[in-house]
Amino acid sequence: MKIGDGFNLRLSVPGEGEVSDKAKLLSKIQLYVIADKKICGDRDVEDVVRQAMQGGVQMIQYRDKESDDADFLSMARKLTAVCKERGVPFIVNDRVDIAAEADADGVHVGQKDLSVDQARQILGSARIIGRSSSSLDQAIRAQDEGADYVGIGPIFDTPSKEIDKPIGLDVVPKANQMLGIPFFLIGGITEENLSRVIEAGGRRIAVISAVVSSDHVTSAAASLLRRLRTGA
Repeated sequence: MKIGDGFNLRLSVPGEGEVSDKAKLLSKIQLYVIADKKICGDRDVEDVVRQAMQGGVQMIQYRDKESDDADFLSMARKLTAVCKERGVPFIVNDRVDIAAEADADGVHVGQKDLSVDQARQILGSARIIGRSSSSLDQAIRAQDEGADYVGIGPIFDTPSKEIDKPIGLDVVPKANQMLGIPFFLIGGITEENLSRVIEAGGRRIAVISAVVSSDHVTSAAASLLRRLRTGA
């Protein structure tokens, strides 16, 4: 079954198939969009997410550093329902408690957030847990700790985070050799520099502004996914 055709990760009873189900699902995902409330600006987050999914986005993350807990949870619940309609996995950034309360498909945690093991204790084995990594060593460590996927970056300069310097594309071939879980390259990836990512061996990306800030969200997402699939 293709991503977006009704695949639903919400498994009510833990079992032997969970790990393989998650691995199979994540292995097919190439375009992962982070709907950051701040970067969405005046746009309605739910509407942006719907447009992105119309363009073929295969996994959605909601990031909100501004709202209080009640508003964060309210939006997370809305997005859980929206993503469930299309069978697209929905991930909550940082907040494991919100992910659990909203019945999200998983959580993405940073280096300063709860550990993978702590998140797993709260969410259980059926949910997806991703980890941010700013180096290959951190990515390998996250894999060893049981993360289902890692985000590696920032690859390029990015307006969404203050950084000293991007880690660049040299990490990609090494990650392809040393990681057994999916990794998503993140940070400043755009339509203009995607060819460099693909040439380096990157086949999965996580983006924010390239889709969320586009004047044409659906077509921006569709173009990125087409190029990732064709390697063009």
